[in-house]
Amino acid sequence: MSSLAFKTLAEASAAIQNKAVSPVELTQACLARIYALNPTINAFITITEAEALARARTLESELAHGKSRGPMHGIPIAIKDLIDTEGIRTTAASAVFADRVPSEDAEVVRRLKHAGAVLLGKLNLHEFAYGGTSDVTHFGPVRNPWNLAHSPGGSSGGSGAAVAARMCFGAVGTDTAASIRMPAACCGIVGMKPTYGVVSTGGVIPLSWSLDHVGPMCRTVEDAAIMLESMAETPRLPCKCPTRDLRIGLPGKVYWEDLDPEVEKASQEAVHVLAGLTAGIEEIQLPVVDNLTIAEAEAHAFHEPYLAHSAHLYSPPIRERLLSGGRISARAYILARREMERWRAEIDAIFSDVDLIVAPTMPVKPVAIGTVSDLIMIRNTCAFNVFGIPTISVPCGFTNDGFPVGLQIAGPRLAESRVFQLAQAYEQATGWWRRSPNL
Repeated sequence: MSSLAFKTLAEASAAIQNKAVSPVELTQACLARIYALNPTINAFITITEAEALARARTLESELAHGKSRGPMHGIPIAIKDLIDTEGIRTTAASAVFADRVPSEDAEVVRRLKHAGAVLLGKLNLHEFAYGGTSDVTHFGPVRNPWNLAHSPGGSSGGSGAAVAARMCFGAVGTDTAASIRMPAACCGIVGMKPTYGVVSTGGVIPLSWSLDHVGPMCRTVEDAAIMLESMAETPRLPCKCPTRDLRIGLPGKVYWEDLDPEVEKASQEAVHVLAGLTAGIEEIQLPVVDNLTIAEAEAHAFHEPYLAHSAHLYSPPIRERLLSGGRISARAYILARREMERWRAEIDAIFSDVDLIVAPTMPVKPVAIGTVSDLIMIRNTCAFNVFGIPTISVPCGFTNDGFPVGLQIAGPRLAESRVFQLAQAYEQATGWWRRSPNL
């Protein structure tokens, strides 16, 4: 049964449609791995075994009667635990919401259920998504499946770890500055932050209304495209056009300086591969944009009523960050918002000479558990939240001590299919995604 969990989402989907395997068998295979590995990795906060098996049986019966909901039919997935699930607690990894049980599903959960997904449970994260390590959480730190002493990245660390450990075929994450792409890079999987607003944030506990994105985290680019198509308003599958016509832009020096030497080596080798797949690569000017003023002010605005009554329930570092957001002036917030709106209006001009942008996802390797987040960890990612453009992280190599390295590919607004196109071509040319942690 365990070998079934090593299929990609696309492979599992094909096996279900061909009746070579059932939704129940896939769900049982994932649950077996969850119970074997979660006590060590701590990716799941809540496991919904009974609900998942009942759902899988229903979906199996639908297939027996000739009804298929599409490629997500019968696929076991898991949800970051700040996304509402009807009748299942949604905690945001905080004591503040430890017993919170929503009365309805978030829109993205509703869509995935309608598409036929099986919900295995809720995934651990950095408390209230406000950090990059996933070890500040009421439910204990998440551990990186490649090295249990190290962080899986954050804030969607449980999502990254669960997919890497083959506990589920896909997971839903959120991304305000790096929180899908950083765990994807740290865990050796694919993480897609779509265009701002393409996936609804309705029913998602916010960090920053202006910057939050919801997206899929999977083993392969094809898997992420399949999952995003069920989550989004319109189809987002890879473009079938040849990549040889694509022009690639490398953002200026600041995105490539102060890199860990092994991250730099893997990223440069990836660029060399891309040069052979495309029309060529040129350097472009792309600013490193600070989104912290917006994020901190909006985070404080959401949490202010909870801080007034339950401040003692927040972990100290999260409480202090939230309180500091309350000291941001209205003027500073308004100017930051104005700058963000300007960039969102003008970002398409960046793509007048290139079709896609490529850079290392993270400048550094995954940090040890207990290490305080450093802003360099999100230096290469947070601008793309300000721009609101689709950006994916794909595995592009490994360090000598076995840590995955991620490559980031970004495109114009609503150009998810183009981003998927190049990411998939690179993935197939290199095969880094085939590696799995030795658990």
